[in-house]
Amino acid sequence: MTVVLGLDPGSRRTGYGIIRDSDKGPVLIACGCIRTETDRFPERLKQIYDGVYKIVLEFRPDELAIEQVFMHKNADSALKLGQARGAAICGGMAAGLPVHEYAARQVKQALVGKGSADKLQVQHMVRFLLKFSSPLQLDASDALGVALCHIHHRQTLRRLQLAGAMGR
Repeated sequence: MTVVLGLDPGSRRTGYGIIRDSDKGPVLIACGCIRTETDRFPERLKQIYDGVYKIVLEFRPDELAIEQVFMHKNADSALKLGQARGAAICGGMAAGLPVHEYAARQVKQALVGKGSADKLQVQHMVRFLLKFSSPLQLDASDALGVALCHIHHRQTLRRLQLAGAMGR
């Protein structure tokens, strides 16, 4: 069974969620946040890289799924988010993980059924799909949502491949 590391990048907090895709449905392995503890931006990027790399070494996921950057109203915030995302991707790739990217609208569509869903709706569906009753941090639930979106995408591709093979 495939294990997916989902990431919701941020320059102060990067959410992560690790899910195993099993025959009985998705299984939560771990989730949380990588918190940066400095005001110096280059050091925050290093902490994100190191945090992702450490998570990959500890949990040994097979693939990484990450949310794409969307344009903020503030260009400086978008640039910082893009750099944090790059540090997170590099942390996963340094450990040899393939990277899959999803737009926020894709994640929301896969989980809630509409691309304009808010964070609380995503969090609710993540908790429901993973049968998780405890509270979740929003960054962690967003990361789990990215991982669930990727698992859904993988399952859809697998079904299409099977249907194509049977039609030959």
